[in-house]
Amino acid sequence: MYRSSSRLASLLIKGKSILNSNAVASSTGSIIRASSNQGFRVFASSSATAGSAAGGFGSRLLRKGFPSPYMRNFCTMASAGLDKKDGLQLLVTAGSHAQKMVGIWLFGSAAWVFSMVILGGVTRLTRSGLSMTDWKFTGGLPPMSEEDWLQEFEKYKQSPEYKLINKGISLADFKFIYWMEYGHRMWGRALGVMFALPFSYFMRKGYITLRLGLRLSVLFALGAGQGLIGWWMVKSGLEEPASEYAEPRVSPYRLAAHLTSAFAIYCGLLWTALSVVMPEPPAESIAWVNGAAKVKRLALPLSLLVGITAVSGAFVAGNDAGHAYNTFPKMGDTWIPDGILSMKPIIRNFFENTATVQLDHRILATMTLASIGSLWAATRKIDIHPAVRSFIGSTLCMAALQ
Repeated sequence: MYRSSSRLASLLIKGKSILNSNAVASSTGSIIRASSNQGFRVFASSSATAGSAAGGFGSRLLRKGFPSPYMRNFCTMASAGLDKKDGLQLLVTAGSHAQKMVGIWLFGSAAWVFSMVILGGVTRLTRSGLSMTDWKFTGGLPPMSEEDWLQEFEKYKQSPEYKLINKGISLADFKFIYWMEYGHRMWGRALGVMFALPFSYFMRKGYITLRLGLRLSVLFALGAGQGLIGWWMVKSGLEEPASEYAEPRVSPYRLAAHLTSAFAIYCGLLWTALSVVMPEPPAESIAWVNGAAKVKRLALPLSLLVGITAVSGAFVAGNDAGHAYNTFPKMGDTWIPDGILSMKPIIRNFFENTATVQLDHRILATMTLASIGSLWAATRKIDIHPAVRSFIGSTLCMAALQ
């Protein structure tokens, strides 16, 4: 009798110990998953900054046929988390179908913003940005008759760009640059409509939480503000230049603000889309969780470097610095050109001096490529999820292509 009671007591103590151990493991797993979640999205967002990840990755992630078993398992776990994970703060709470719909919309919006950046670059390369001398927030119809075209052409003839650069161009040439700028503006307005209508629908259906709704409202406001920033930029190019020998061009500071705002909207949309479709990363392997934390520590400073490099490129474009030196790695016959600190105060050289601006951009670009290469080499020795490893490889390819 005594022996049976002792054995029963021993079993009860062991059972309690096992339950406590499982509770601690479950709690620890939840903490690890929460800490690794942000780390994964930091890297995914930074890798997209280096290339057009929104369109390619987003479409592959959300269509029926996933590109690889790794990605299939990755997304299956995220969807399973919708129903099984207590305490997980979801941005879309109406089920996996709603999650997929909102994800497609956000990835599509991010891709549209990326196309806007490309179209803006083409508009600048064709020197079309100053062809329209007025601006309305809601836009309007293009010239519909020959008389309307002549009227717009007369407005352009009053601009400094026509007088100093394009004097004597034909009406046909003017129509080309006008259509380029008009298309860029209307493409942005179409993006606003494409974003606002699904946003209203998802809010009405109750798919979107208050936290996600506030985040998307901020992004929408930034997008609306892009039109104002764009006109503020163009207006600087319609003013008379300081010297008759200086070419009329937009302010490099305003151009940098316009581009930086576009990048912020793009990264915000992509980050939010990843947060919707992947509310938590796969955490079946403790090694993968630890690896994601290490990647986060490396990716955060790298993201900052990529952003600074991109903004420095806006100053290169704003100062037409790319035309000054077209040899690499040397700038002309020297490594460091003369007069890089000729302006006073010295800080102006880094934003307005043609030679200094291009030298800075070259140094930053080289540092960015080397840093991404170092990240790729470092993560070769880290046990991480195969999807994360593929993102890092894609980022290195895009950086090398740049």
